[in-house]
Amino acid sequence: MDDATRTELEAAAFRALRAHLMEARPEVQNIDLMNLAGFCRNCLSRWYQEAANARGIEISKDQAREIFYGMPYADWVAANQTEADPAKQAAFAEAIKAHQG
Repeated sequence: MDDATRTELEAAAFRALRAHLMEARPEVQNIDLMNLAGFCRNCLSRWYQEAANARGIEISKDQAREIFYGMPYADWVAANQTEADPAKQAAFAEAIKAHQG
């Protein structure tokens, strides 16, 4: 497989993941993703920002989030995010410790 085709397939897979998280399963909370998988929508937007910045395209965290979420982040939070219960918050604290080594 040539590099251009590989890049196109990777981009298609990323778009499918984004659509799944944003359109098919917006009720899945970022904290649940973090606790189970070690990444969330915000991580994906940060990786997008980092990839752009590495290529000399300067975008801010807020700009990357708006690109990924398809709307201002605050709007998505207001429409989709719920308050995490103490058990989820405790699991998140442990997950962060484990992730940091």
